[in-house]
Amino acid sequence: MADFVQVDLVTPERLFASVEATLVEVPGSEGDFGVLPGHAPLISAIRPGVVTIHLVGGAKQRFVVIGGMAEVTTERCTILGEYLEEVTDVTRDQATARLADARKALADALSDEAIALAEKQVQVAESLALAA
Repeated sequence: MADFVQVDLVTPERLFASVEATLVEVPGSEGDFGVLPGHAPLISAIRPGVVTIHLVGGAKQRFVVIGGMAEVTTERCTILGEYLEEVTDVTRDQATARLADARKALADALSDEAIALAEKQVQVAESLALAA
């Protein structure tokens, strides 16, 4: 058994990350769960939230994820997200401002397409605010 989990984060548009980790924290639809090396296989829907990857060597990477699935095997964790955004140095004030802007865009949206886009922006901003 390996001492790490291979983690791949992908969207329909691109591969966001392919790294080796000691732990992956995933916001599953039935609750958060952690993936360690040798984890039992599972497939889970993902709710909006933050995926935290504890990299081999001790560093962390965090990604906001909106929708999608997680597939886990004993050696790999694949996150197939509808939307992913890396959480970098976002301050609490920046996240709060982004959330306010997203809520205003939702209130101002008129078409179904604009409403759907604004709702996704609100979910992303809420997740960023929690992560900041």
